[in-house]
Amino acid sequence: MSAEENIPVFPDLTIQDIFNCQISSWYPKFSNISMKTTIIRPLPAAFREYLQADGVFPPIGSNDSEDGQESDDDIENSSGSDESLLNNTFSFPDLDKTIRTVIEDYGAVFPKLNWSSPKDAQWILSTSEFLRCSSPADVYLSLKASDFIHHDLDPTSAFEGIRDPNPVYDLELALRKWYHFDRSREMRCFVRDGTLIGICQRDAVYYDFLFSSSMPETIMQTIQTFWERDIRDQYGSTSSYVVDVLLTRDFKRLHIVDFNPFIAKTDPLLFTYDELRTIFIASRESPFAPVVRIIDNPAHPYANVNAPRYQHNMVPLDALALSHGRNRADFANALAEAVKGANSASA
Repeated sequence: MSAEENIPVFPDLTIQDIFNCQISSWYPKFSNISMKTTIIRPLPAAFREYLQADGVFPPIGSNDSEDGQESDDDIENSSGSDESLLNNTFSFPDLDKTIRTVIEDYGAVFPKLNWSSPKDAQWILSTSEFLRCSSPADVYLSLKASDFIHHDLDPTSAFEGIRDPNPVYDLELALRKWYHFDRSREMRCFVRDGTLIGICQRDAVYYDFLFSSSMPETIMQTIQTFWERDIRDQYGSTSSYVVDVLLTRDFKRLHIVDFNPFIAKTDPLLFTYDELRTIFIASRESPFAPVVRIIDNPAHPYANVNAPRYQHNMVPLDALALSHGRNRADFANALAEAVKGANSASA
């Protein structure tokens, strides 16, 4: 067996690699080249319990109505059983005050926890502007309605596949300054063992200007230069990770959006991880340049055409759990057995 065949699809990550992608770990290093962010910690002891409680409802006092009572909008945006709403005893007045202060400073915020943001919860907000939160109730509701953020609530999920069996961490709330940006300029970059190996567009939509003859080379050169100068050594010169960046309108500079672990649950988008392994092996030869992939025509197999964002997350969590570690055929069989069992139990 050759040395190349011994290289696994994924690098061997440690618990520290996961912690490095936590926003409180990386943001202080890169605050000058990322969107303004306020990290709130420690959070109230009952905050995790609130996020895990049944139903979708804001804590008492978190709306911005003058009398402090629940407004019509809060009631309409709540979801869950009448019992869960009646039994709502959660209240975080100090956290509400902190969130209001940040919103007053930033204008509006985009929330996230340690690693995950509630990108699948736009439906709960009354605004059409993506995850624009202008009150504590907006922040709470977006988190409460999200499946994504449950990754951060469960250590077995947050540290899945990592050898340390008992990671200890505190939940944190990050409020990022909200602003509208052009998603066509957002790129996902793959770094393995300190080498930038792949770059692809983050939004799976065909943009004709990205496919001009010179644009892929421009994107590669800008990101490569920026990464070598401002990220590689500061983050860890031998680390493996995935970093999302937003290029400026002139494609000459960029801002860091987020870091993610180089693991299977981080979406490789226009790559597969097998392809990234092959590219990593090729990167050992000189000269090497990162591979850039964009959607080059409207019929591209990865292009979303009039599809809702995060449609792949619009499935029951039970079905998502069944799919883990299975190929398409195995998942179909497992789902059929689960449905059969559920039907038998209810008969």
